[in-house]
Amino acid sequence: MEKLKQRWGIESNFQIIVIFVVFAVTGSAAAKLAAPVTEMIGLERETTNAWFYWITRILLIFPIYQVLLVAFGWLFGQFRFFWNFEKKMLKRLGLGFLLK
Repeated sequence: MEKLKQRWGIESNFQIIVIFVVFAVTGSAAAKLAAPVTEMIGLERETTNAWFYWITRILLIFPIYQVLLVAFGWLFGQFRFFWNFEKKMLKRLGLGFLLK
């Protein structure tokens, strides 16, 4: 735990627990929200090619996850950690230009 706290620049075990909860809630919420978004754009599981449907849904989960991560981080009082995490992740993916 100490190594993780040092790497993430946090001070308490409580912060680690909150951060893990935010990651869990965000992942679940992003996966859940992707279903109505795919329906909204006209893709239904029963009538769309399975490969196309799932690839599209997974691609939709990514931006939903990014937005929710910062939002839930803010709600749980860890905005700074998750904003810095988000910036680092986008830069590593070559999408740092989105932050300018």
